[in-house]
Amino acid sequence: MLEQLKNHIDHKLAFLHESKIIIAISGGVDSVVLTHLCHKMGLNISLAHCNFNLRGDESDADEDFVLQLAENLDLEVFIENFDTELYAKENKRSIQMAARELRYHWFEELAEQLKFDYILTAHHADDNLETFLINFTRGTGLEGLTGIPEVNGKFVRPLLQFSSETIQNYAKENHIKWRDDSSNKSVKYLRNKLRHEVIPVLKEINSSLLDSFQSTLNNLQDSSDIIADSLDVFLNKAIESLNENEVKFKISEFKKVANPKAYLYESFKEFGFTQWNDIVDLLDAETGKQVFSTTHRLIKNRKHLLLSSIQAYDADEVLISEIKSEVKTSFGILFLEEVDVVLQKNTNVIYVDKDTLKYPLKIRKKREGDVFYPLGMSGKKKLSKYFKDEKMSLLDKENTWLLCSSDDIVWVINKRSDNRFRVTDSTKHILKIELKANL
Repeated sequence: MLEQLKNHIDHKLAFLHESKIIIAISGGVDSVVLTHLCHKMGLNISLAHCNFNLRGDESDADEDFVLQLAENLDLEVFIENFDTELYAKENKRSIQMAARELRYHWFEELAEQLKFDYILTAHHADDNLETFLINFTRGTGLEGLTGIPEVNGKFVRPLLQFSSETIQNYAKENHIKWRDDSSNKSVKYLRNKLRHEVIPVLKEINSSLLDSFQSTLNNLQDSSDIIADSLDVFLNKAIESLNENEVKFKISEFKKVANPKAYLYESFKEFGFTQWNDIVDLLDAETGKQVFSTTHRLIKNRKHLLLSSIQAYDADEVLISEIKSEVKTSFGILFLEEVDVVLQKNTNVIYVDKDTLKYPLKIRKKREGDVFYPLGMSGKKKLSKYFKDEKMSLLDKENTWLLCSSDDIVWVINKRSDNRFRVTDSTKHILKIELKANL
């Protein structure tokens, strides 16, 4: 096994030879064998162990075992204790999910703080099969059936080609000690139920199950690569524009393909959406129709779908006193300066008659019934009608701020100023107001 792993690393993971590495070690046979193998190969490794405090004295014994192993091999070791049950309760997670989040967050923080290049975990071929079956039983797209990636950012899993049986045999042949986790025997967890009750039956049916499974994974990964290439070509045509607030997709491109639902799924799956029939319906829905995930939303806007993250609607008012010359906001910096003449006129600069203003000025979002007197027009106009005439999307409307004197709109910021505050021949004090991007 040592020679097989060495050859695999030499040919596929050669970067590990020159890297500073953390091995995630539980004390179980898989991570202990990985540690021994990497140590024998002379890799630059340290150990990191999580004590989740879920099994009382047994958890503490695991920690002691890892500390002793590190001493025996003369390796640096990091230990972190977690109140996993409290974290699970506060964050509404299962114990297994809570432990996973705590583990991976800590490993990433450790790697960043101490400049480790990679984090090695001891996932093996049986883990890969279990993950495949879990995703299969819960329902998934192709990405859930392509297995655990060998390299995923800083995380590397060099044992994926080896079976659990091979790893245990190596440990026994080389008289390597390890710790058994009693919770791994409980079939109340889906992974354990598959491991103890389902996979043994599959192996009885097919003695070469893991080899056949790896062949299937290779085929699925090839298909996934083809889909990814096709999606890239499609998105290059479908995405009309993108900025920090939204991505705009052409509905016409989705309607051109034979299976719009498939392209919608591949385009938006990473944003947490699950209501795929509702998303398909957006293609022919009225403007303003929305579909939400926990983090994002899709909005139908005329001939486009607009994708944006969900942000709390910030309706807080910002007050500007007469003595302020600079006001920092979430959308930019407002500079207020009294000047002698009106110079350039841009959407991000207005000039107003200072004596017509009532302080403090207010920066706020739109309200129901807002009206203003657009500069260059006679009479007033409802703000909602102005937004409609400007063909502004729902996102554009929500991200528009107003500068007000009392409750009168002075400026639809970065768009249109109000006629009532314009500079005239009788103006004595000219105030220049300019919006600049945050630095």
